[in-house]
Amino acid sequence: MKFSIERAALLKAVSQAQSVVERRNTIPILANVLIEAEGSDVSFRATDLDIEVVDKAPAQVERAGSTTVAATTLHEIVRKLPDGALVSLTADTAAGRLTVEAGRSNFSLATLPKEDFPVMASSEYASNFSAKASVLRRLFDKSKFAISTEETRYYLNGVYMHIADGDGGKKLRCVATDGHRLARIDADMPEGAADMPGVIVPRKTVGELRKLLEDDDMKIAVSVSETKVRFATPQITLTSKVIDGTFPDYTRVIPQGNTRKLEVDAADFARAVDRVATVSSERSRAVKLQLDEDRLILSVNAPDSGAAEEELAVAYSDERLEIGFNAKYLLEIASQVDRENAVFLFNSSGDPTLMREGNDTSAVYVVMPMRV
Repeated sequence: MKFSIERAALLKAVSQAQSVVERRNTIPILANVLIEAEGSDVSFRATDLDIEVVDKAPAQVERAGSTTVAATTLHEIVRKLPDGALVSLTADTAAGRLTVEAGRSNFSLATLPKEDFPVMASSEYASNFSAKASVLRRLFDKSKFAISTEETRYYLNGVYMHIADGDGGKKLRCVATDGHRLARIDADMPEGAADMPGVIVPRKTVGELRKLLEDDDMKIAVSVSETKVRFATPQITLTSKVIDGTFPDYTRVIPQGNTRKLEVDAADFARAVDRVATVSSERSRAVKLQLDEDRLILSVNAPDSGAAEEELAVAYSDERLEIGFNAKYLLEIASQVDRENAVFLFNSSGDPTLMREGNDTSAVYVVMPMRV
């Protein structure tokens, strides 16, 4: 195998591949990237047995062929090469070496046979549809902060993507929760997605998927089966196993009868929470909200370190209310708001609170209160 490729194209492909590779591997071949050169393309494939990513890049292929080489090492080499360099890669299968040349630099890396490389079995997908990158990015970006990190509740360690009834018909919906807060984001259902089985997309996959969704107008081909999900652009294909578990009935947690309405500038609110939380102890970071006629007082009282208070002008006309929240949760939810105003709907100081962006019901957040 021998081919030449632009450094920028090589770096993009290799960095996508090496980010999937697990740092600590007991199986040596899983630390490698499989390079396959054919026609006028070179593909770079990496896997951790749960996720597989294949990135294609244009190249001048002199001799078709394939080999596998340590992904992290190759990435580091390419990263340190000068901008605009033309990189030449030559594999000597007999010697088990890959030579990387660029300008006056020359590297010789150990390779492993491509036959040992595990390729994810392609499954029959029950549903195939395409969606704009900007739509998928919004669905996953706005929900991923609520993914649980508790390994014991493994079925909460991802984003639940499914078809649901929403305002104005069927929606493609993403939901994530860790038991303390919940995010539910809707988008119009893409054509062909009606029969899609609901799947839990793992946290690591959600992180890798983000790299495919940079270009707003790019169409992403999505394929879903009971056990796998695949996202593909013309250059990159990301295939992942889904979490084998049942996502809980989240609709029971979303309060319907919260009537006390607070409207506040989302950015001002987030900054004020951040400021008052500075004095609180890391462990609880509880912020108290005192609501009265058109004003909100945020306060923190940490006996060991001090106290803080800040007042904000808000729109609120219901009876007086005092309620406490974990500051980190409030900040994360407030930072999801793209519009100017955040609307909070309260019931009592012990009930879950609902938050949305203005009158938009396509993004709904729930946060559990704390005793303060």
